[in-house]
Amino acid sequence: MAHEEALQTTTDSEEESSFSSEEEEDFEDELLHFEERFDAAEDTLSNEKMPLHAHHTRAAHKRLSVFNSEKLLKCESDQMPAAKRARTLSWKAETDVDRVPQTLRFLPARELGPQLSAADAHSPMSLFKLFFTESAVTNLCHNTNAQAARAIAKGCKYKWTDVSVDELYRYIGLVFYMAAVKMSSITDYWRQDSLFFLPFPATVMPRDRYRIISWNVHMSHPDADKENDRKRGTAQHDRLFRIKPLMNTIRLACKAFYHPRRNLAVKERLVACRANTGMTRCTKVKPTKLGFKFFVLSDSSNGYTVDFSVYTGKNSFPADRGLSYDAVMSLLDRKVLGSGYHVYMDDFYTSHKLFTDLFALKFGACGTYRDQRKDFPKTAANSLSRSSSRGSIRWIRDGPLVCVKWMDTQVVSVCSTIHAAYTGERVQRKIKAQDTWKAKSFPCPAPVIAYNQHMGGVDLSGQLLQYYTAQHKTMKWYKKIFLHFLDIAASNAFILYKELHGNMTHDQFMEELIAELCGASQKAAPKQFSTDHVPIPGAELTSDVRRIASVGRRICVHCKAVHGKKQQTPWKCQACDVHLCLQLNRNCFQEWHKSL
Repeated sequence: MAHEEALQTTTDSEEESSFSSEEEEDFEDELLHFEERFDAAEDTLSNEKMPLHAHHTRAAHKRLSVFNSEKLLKCESDQMPAAKRARTLSWKAETDVDRVPQTLRFLPARELGPQLSAADAHSPMSLFKLFFTESAVTNLCHNTNAQAARAIAKGCKYKWTDVSVDELYRYIGLVFYMAAVKMSSITDYWRQDSLFFLPFPATVMPRDRYRIISWNVHMSHPDADKENDRKRGTAQHDRLFRIKPLMNTIRLACKAFYHPRRNLAVKERLVACRANTGMTRCTKVKPTKLGFKFFVLSDSSNGYTVDFSVYTGKNSFPADRGLSYDAVMSLLDRKVLGSGYHVYMDDFYTSHKLFTDLFALKFGACGTYRDQRKDFPKTAANSLSRSSSRGSIRWIRDGPLVCVKWMDTQVVSVCSTIHAAYTGERVQRKIKAQDTWKAKSFPCPAPVIAYNQHMGGVDLSGQLLQYYTAQHKTMKWYKKIFLHFLDIAASNAFILYKELHGNMTHDQFMEELIAELCGASQKAAPKQFSTDHVPIPGAELTSDVRRIASVGRRICVHCKAVHGKKQQTPWKCQACDVHLCLQLNRNCFQEWHKSL
């Protein structure tokens, strides 16, 4: 126990600590290196930092001898396989004290938050263009024009003029407008014979032009697609070839313009699609729902999408250590992020090997786990049962990894390399007593509280995407993913704006973004004409048939103002109360109201 207490005093703080001397700093790093390692080939950084003369001091020999004796005492148990060690351990209760695990020092690679200056002015469109850059949209226009030319060569009978960068931005603006204003079909946005008539889309572009662009929008060049399709069935075939040009741009932008805070969340996101591409996944909850699975890394504090990858089948990741393991490892790049991050995930990803390997890379992890997973404790000694009271806690520590079971309405299993098993926290739950519901507090493990607090990151990101999702029915699978890229770019742009300025709601941000993309003034709403603007006789009708056309004639205000002529007319506008010509060869009524 004395040795353990001595080692616990060498824990690092969450921020960079200040040391009294260089030798003391080297010794702290050395002990941290030996305590945290699981593999002899792991983490050589501490050895590189430790000067050679430190070994010759009396303090160094004394502290290392303490560690060596501790190491010899535990040598036999350390060499025991993880699966066998998990069977021999027994569950402890909340009354047993768990030693606080060593906190990994948080050393981010860059300054946290947006990598933009808050002093500069940023409009919604300028932030959106960080992800959909003009160069990326130029390439998108080039490939879209090539796809349209190919379609016309195959016999498609529609008029096509090459789409420009400005026009494609207006098209994207209309896509977001349709996400904000829901109609049953695309054609309804241009209908004028409806009670729900919308004047705005027709001012941006004609309906047929919008539909033709939608049919031909393409992220890769059609000729290159043909070359890739010939490789189908071979190792050289790239299933993501049609989306990769834009996907790489979006991923780089997500990582370049924002550095996440300490708590990250990993989860899958499904983009619904019924196309049969070999990459679509069928969910267990809804077997009829097909879609593309995205593995997403997000900042838990605001839902910012830091990075993502698309599942393409069994060969999605080259490491081949299991889908869940490889998916997490592909999203966590120590060179880009830094070290000391806390990663939260659900039971699909959690495994003993993943958590220990992440800890070796200086990443803490916390997540729910499945009891049947390899190397997790399966012993029934002192474990929870169905008769256990609510709030009961059982835990087992295996090195840096602690596995906790907590009885809520059912047993919750969580493991962590970040937290101690139980540190005194309590949660409120409503229970029914004597036909009334009352709040009662129960003890709750620290990993469970942290998981509930931080795992909402991807869910928060998904909520932001769903508020104004650009998704709609389309025949091509890659167009569904193109629409999802629009969602990621818009939600990340809003989070950047909120972090930099914070004076605009999501509704206001999307409204201004749509106005800027479409080239319209947000404040100047489309002209609305009253139904009172109708022609009526300028005087009361007379019973004398011969004088009907001459009684009440007055000078037309439009002819006098525009042409300088004093043309008389019996008609006037009911709402404007001015006389206007209304003849086959001179329709001043229409011309007058155009200028209003």
